[in-house]
Amino acid sequence: MNLRQPNANEATQTFNRSKSVSPMSGICTRCVDGCRGNCEIFKSSFRGREVIYPGPFGNITAGADKNYPVDYSHLNIQGYAVGAWGLPEGEEPNPDTAIFPRVDTETEYGWDKKVRMKVPIFTGALGSTEIARKNWEHFAAGAAISGITLVCGENVCGIDPGLVLDSSKKIKKSPEMDRRIETYKKYQEGYGEILVQMNVEDTRLGVAEYVSSKHDLDTIELKWGQGAKCIGGEIKVNSIERAVELKKRGYIVTPDPTDPAVKAAYTDGAIKEFERHSRLGFVTKEGFSAEVDRLRDLGFKRVTLKTGAYSMVEVAMALKYCSEAKIDLLTIDGAPGGTGMSPWPMMEEWGIPTFYLQSLAYEFSERMSKRGMRVPDLAMAGGFSSEDGVYKALAMGSPYFKAVCMGRALMIPGFVGKNIGKWISENDLPKTVSEFGSKPEEIFVCYEELAQRFGDDMKNLPLGAVGIYTYAQKFRTGLQQLMAGSRRFRVSAITRNDVMALTEDASKISGIPYVMNAYRDAAEAILDE
Repeated sequence: MNLRQPNANEATQTFNRSKSVSPMSGICTRCVDGCRGNCEIFKSSFRGREVIYPGPFGNITAGADKNYPVDYSHLNIQGYAVGAWGLPEGEEPNPDTAIFPRVDTETEYGWDKKVRMKVPIFTGALGSTEIARKNWEHFAAGAAISGITLVCGENVCGIDPGLVLDSSKKIKKSPEMDRRIETYKKYQEGYGEILVQMNVEDTRLGVAEYVSSKHDLDTIELKWGQGAKCIGGEIKVNSIERAVELKKRGYIVTPDPTDPAVKAAYTDGAIKEFERHSRLGFVTKEGFSAEVDRLRDLGFKRVTLKTGAYSMVEVAMALKYCSEAKIDLLTIDGAPGGTGMSPWPMMEEWGIPTFYLQSLAYEFSERMSKRGMRVPDLAMAGGFSSEDGVYKALAMGSPYFKAVCMGRALMIPGFVGKNIGKWISENDLPKTVSEFGSKPEEIFVCYEELAQRFGDDMKNLPLGAVGIYTYAQKFRTGLQQLMAGSRRFRVSAITRNDVMALTEDASKISGIPYVMNAYRDAAEAILDE
């Protein structure tokens, strides 16, 4: 089975000339001297390091397409003809009370001071990428009105053109961070929260101190990595002056904008952009504990952690350290990667895939629980896009996993809503949209619902936010139906018994019963009565 074909992908804007390609190398079986392109080897021969990254930067999100041997499609959801779990206490289950619109999709996370969300999903980190910056109003307002948490990712202050540092090289002013927090808070209505991530550079710049003192945020998130990469956040800039500025702020910038040869290549037009990289973190138990204590001393009520698709050693470290430090939420992000800007080979080939990683996290959580340790609330990330996948992750990780972190799937509705507004203004609606109408109130099924909520302020609500809200309502309804089918009327009632493995490999990896064994004892007991 060929899991991935290298050397050509739309993400890197490359392709093979031939239809016949070597499975391992991705090279055309007949490579011709004089070929006019455009495989990755061809393009790399003159554009070099640029071909490592998806593009064009700032206008796309990219997600790996490696087909792993086992994923969540190898599970199915159990259905039952009797019973109802999770109805309000004292309520008698019957056909009139156990109806799917009554399913409660709310979830909560936190060690003591809980955060409630209307649906068990929240956004992946929307940080210093250009696509996050220019779409922020849509993403932030959409998450807030949907009642879900929004993660503001790393390096936002560090790349802020308006950043002002004090004499100690700590943040004195960051208009971009201010805008991001204030946009979410403007629409927040008691559910969800905005939490800001910190990596090595953010810590050095004093991001925690800034958002605590100026914005009184309740939560801050430490970051060890993500499913798309483990080498720190990257962005690109197309100005050598901007590249030099970021280098002066302490970032790793490649190629070096102060190198005379690089300057010459930029002047010639050969080098058109520069990469800004963050540094690798180095995790120790003592250092992690001390940092958590420091953040709580700054006034944060909650501290969370985001970690990536590292080895099972780091999974164990994250769980154990978070338990001892009373971390409020640990988000574990599996491979493959998907982001606005990460090295494509790393997206495709690095890290433990999501299904395998969650199976390990559950196994280790069970081990800790049996030893009397409290497992922190967990969230899974890494390629989810629909309510069925979220249900399976919640079931497979029950009772430890409280939510699923979603990246591109929660960004896309923001793009769609924004672009519908643009197409309306340009009288250029595509047929896929115009078949439903020509005005927002005709196109968006949730528009009037939101108009009743916001009244005259509806005209200021970004249409991308309407798109995210509409998607979240579809997600909620679909999840209600799946939950009702397995007679689970609140998220906390979902158990591992509510999914079955369709393959023996999936069963072996996850510990979920194989479909031909799930509930066999109970079924045979009925037959033997």
